[in-house]
Amino acid sequence: MKKVLITGAMGQLGQALNDLLKYNKEYNLYLTDSNESENGLIKKLDISDDAAVEYEIQSIKPDIIINCAAMTAVDLCETERELAYKINSLGPKHLAVAAEKIGATLVHISTDYIYDGQARFPYTEESEANPVNVYGQTKLAGDRYVLQHCTKSFVLNSSWLYGDGKNFVKTMLKMANEGKKLRVVSDQVGTPTSALELARVILFLMETDSYGKYHATCEGSTSWYGFAVKIFELAGLDVDIEPISSNEYPTPARRPAYSVLDNKRLREQHGYYMKDWTEALKEYMQSIKNKTN
Repeated sequence: MKKVLITGAMGQLGQALNDLLKYNKEYNLYLTDSNESENGLIKKLDISDDAAVEYEIQSIKPDIIINCAAMTAVDLCETERELAYKINSLGPKHLAVAAEKIGATLVHISTDYIYDGQARFPYTEESEANPVNVYGQTKLAGDRYVLQHCTKSFVLNSSWLYGDGKNFVKTMLKMANEGKKLRVVSDQVGTPTSALELARVILFLMETDSYGKYHATCEGSTSWYGFAVKIFELAGLDVDIEPISSNEYPTPARRPAYSVLDNKRLREQHGYYMKDWTEALKEYMQSIKNKTN
């Protein structure tokens, strides 16, 4: 039985991984997050604390480490730069160094925001990174540390993630149910990706030795406005929704206007295709419906 350590286990991806792995007898799970869970099943681990990371990994000696921990509040990263660097850059470095010492595999989750959004075609793994905000800059540094310090490492760049927890889908549905008029940005284009689909890719890759950088998003692309329209269509809701420009919805952090990723390496090296974003969204919304019934 392989030992799998998951950081950020209370997040959307961490929960999706736990759901997929908890009944699999091939794996023994060790769940951690920045805070301990009330039921005690998730242990506290601050990945920015190198001594704590070293102690935990030496104690458990996991075969596989999946790093879902990150400071993902994009706007907050602009003002809390030091904290963002500690969590998004140094945290992955500490995990990589500790993983290398015991020969563990490290799967590190990154973002589409490492790209500047100036492209006209989907970014491949060979595309030049040029982040336009602190979140992207700190995540890119973390990616590079992982690949530099851990031989058996994967870096997966994904985008617009949603799963169990607070996310765009639930926010849109909540606002619609409250009868609020919605205004959603239509000039930022990317790919909504379900945490479940990303978790499936992780489970596939972590049992291979095809280490390195991968793009891992659902297929296709849309704007935030298009995403919202599809959510309401699938929910059978007639909602008054207005497309607006990024200039009409200013935020502290710049967002890339175009951050569509091409899963070139998954496709060409493994023949692996993730679901189209609309199909993955259908699956997710069905799961929400099932839980509420």
